[in-house]
This record gives sequence, C-alpha cells and structure tokens, in this order.
Amino acid sequence: MIVIIKTTVPRQRGAGHKEKRMKPYYIKDLRPDEGHRIEDRYLVKTADIRDGNNGKRHLYMTLADATGDIQSVKWNLTADEIEKFSKIESGMVISVVGRCRDYKGQNQLTLDFIKGRAGEGTYEREDLFKAAPEKPEDMYDYIVGRIKAFEDKDLKNLCLSFYEEEKGRLMYWPAAMSNHHAEYAGLLWHVKRMMMMGEYACEVYPFLNKDLLLAGVALHDIQKLDELDSDKNGVVSEYTLEGKMLGHLVMGVEIIGERCMELGIDEEKCLLMQHMALTHHYEPEYGSPKKPLFPEAEMLHYLDMTDAKMFDMEDALSNVEPGGFSERVFTLDNRRLYKRKF
Repeated sequence: MIVIIKTTVPRQRGAGHKEKRMKPYYIKDLRPDEGHRIEDRYLVKTADIRDGNNGKRHLYMTLADATGDIQSVKWNLTADEIEKFSKIESGMVISVVGRCRDYKGQNQLTLDFIKGRAGEGTYEREDLFKAAPEKPEDMYDYIVGRIKAFEDKDLKNLCLSFYEEEKGRLMYWPAAMSNHHAEYAGLLWHVKRMMMMGEYACEVYPFLNKDLLLAGVALHDIQKLDELDSDKNGVVSEYTLEGKMLGHLVMGVEIIGERCMELGIDEEKCLLMQHMALTHHYEPEYGSPKKPLFPEAEMLHYLDMTDAKMFDMEDALSNVEPGGFSERVFTLDNRRLYKRKF
C-alpha cells in the first residue's frame, strides 16, 4: 500500500509570525491509495457535468492548490446533486472527501462527497492559489526598466504605452488558463525570464537588434490580457469571446497596429512588431500562419518555447524524489521526466 504523506509548504517566518493552519493534503503529495480517505479544501479551476455511457451523469472538475492540480470526478449524480453541483464555478474553494487513484498513469481524485463551499476563514490563501516566485512589483520594475533603456524611442514608447496603461492587471494576470505560467502574476514572470535570456542571446549573437528582440518579448503575449478572463487571484475561468474567436496572436497584431498608428511609428517597425506577435508560436496548429522571417522573430520563438518548457519541467519535477520519474506531462509529449540524484 502506498501511503499519503501529509506535509506543508515551507513559509517564511518573521517578526509577528503566527502559526498558520496546516493544510492536510497538498495535491503534489497525493499518491494512489484507494483505501485512504482524503478530506480537504481545494480551488475549482474547471467544473463540467457530462453524460456517461451508463446513462448516468458525472461531475468532472480540475481541482487545484498552490502545489498543482488534479483531475477529479464525482460519479453517478442524483437529480438533487445535478442541480446543486451545476452551481459550482471556477474560482470557488470547495471542501471535498475522496480517494486518490491511478487513471491511465495520472492521479485522479474520485470524490465520495462534496461538502460545499469553504468559508474564507477556513483556509490560507497561499495554500490554494499558485503564484509566481517573485513580487509582481519587482518583476514589473525589471521589465519596465529594460524598456526604458531602449535606444530606439519608437519601440520604447510603444512598449511603455502598454505597460503603463495595463499596470493594474499585469500585477496579477496569469499567462494561461492551464499549463505554463498559469498562476498569479505568471505573465510578468514569463516575460521577465524571456527578457533575461534575450539579453544573453544578444551578447552571443551581436548581430541581433536587442531593442527589437526585447520589444517583441514585452509584447508577444500582451493580448492575453484580453484573451483570458482572470480574477484577481490569477485564476482563469474562461477564454473571452474574442479570445476564442481570434486568439492572442491575431489580437496582438491588431492592437499593435492600432497603437503604432496612434504613436506615429513608421510602417516597417510596426510590421516587424506585428510579425513577431503573429509568428512566435511557429506552427499553424499552434496559431501561427507563418514562420518567422527575420532573426529577432526566430529568437523570440525559441525564448518563448524554452521558458515554457523549463517551467513545465520544473513544475513536474518539483515533488519527485531524486532518482524517480514524474507523472506524464501532456505539454511535453506525455513524457515522464527523470529527476537526477545530484
């Protein structure tokens, strides 16, 4: 039998620290053991009632805490449960009772009971809401500081116009609904690390135009602000209508063009910035109708992919013992990752 390890996420302690309520079961500590009942509070990321093959209806949810998320299911709903559970929405914190089992190589929480919505005083925010490891203000200042150092005044003014206008939302906005950087202030964390890599790339390849590359980094995902519908905890409940119909690449092309016109930026610079927004996903199946056609756009794609994959790898291995393998990671071609011993 595999036991469930109870643990807590380490926290900083300082003057005036009060002992906080221990969370019984962090998601990254769950192991398949259908004989062990789990009772705890989790954040709802998605909830959907679906028809089953047996004529019954089932509730499928993605539940989360600060350490990760897990697919959860409540089988064979009664009529009363269907009415009650149809009111569960993304962003709610609910109290559940269930058992962890293995389903096709992935952990799944099979729910016995859903006790209802948890009161705010019954949990600690940092236990449930995943967040970037740095303060949003510090990441914002780093990015804006790099932008202000641009020698190209047009690119500087273009980027600052977005970052100054959207500072409020950038303080908490995630970079995704799920997958990489789907966390509080995840968009700033993604852009900051890409900028850090971009600085070094320009040292290795000095023929690159650093201002153009870093401007592309700053704005490549800027329309995730209007593609995603996020609350102030960085939890995305849904894609917006425009996000579903167009996506942040096309939306980025549009808004960059409009802003360049407002600022009187010349046609070539505008077109290059639009091209970088359009092509950074590289492949048609990921939303880019064309591949990059100049070096800075090519480098932008690889900075984006590198940061996304490193985020997913770090996250997948964060609770794996040295010498062990992670669960399968969908975004990494369903690979199980190995954690080195040294």
